[in-house]
Amino acid sequence: MSPLPRVGATLAGRDRSGRTLRIARHAETERVVLSVWQDQTCVATVRLAPEDVAALVGELARLLPQDPPAQHPRAG
Repeated sequence: MSPLPRVGATLAGRDRSGRTLRIARHAETERVVLSVWQDQTCVATVRLAPEDVAALVGELARLLPQDPPAQHPRAG
């Protein structure tokens, strides 16, 4: 198993138990690495150049919902 990133973050997936996204900066290659993990196994990796990270952040911001989801009253 690869250790958790020293410089970066880990986000838990909400669709599957044990699924995480690791975000790590690798200064020696000037890349940011996104890796998808299922439990202790890395199942996919993408290495991004700095300009790709900026584009990714822009796309993520663009895809966020503009209005918060409607609150449904609780039955009770």
